Amino acid sequence: MFSRKVRVEYEAGGQRHPCPQKWLDSFSMRNFTNAPMFDDTLPVSDGLMEIGSRVPLNELKEKMEDWFRRKSYLPKASELRVTELAPG
Repeated sequence: MFSRKVRVEYEAGGQRHPCPQKWLDSFSMRNFTNAPMFDDTLPVSDGLMEIGSRVPLNELKEKMEDWFRRKSYLPKASELRVTELAPG
């Protein structure tokens, strides 16, 4: 089910930081999108998630960025980065 690994980072002050697991947990536990594909997300540690094959990265980034801003985790000037890691 969780066949892919992704790195989730945000930029602040010109530096990249891993998103805290608290943020990732908040997104993964809250089904606010009504999109079942996001049920296939599992936070592993700060900045690292496992996701299913049907989760599109662009949409995941957009939905996470929106959620993090609504929760006031992500400052307005910051940008979220979601990068798929090579298998292995």
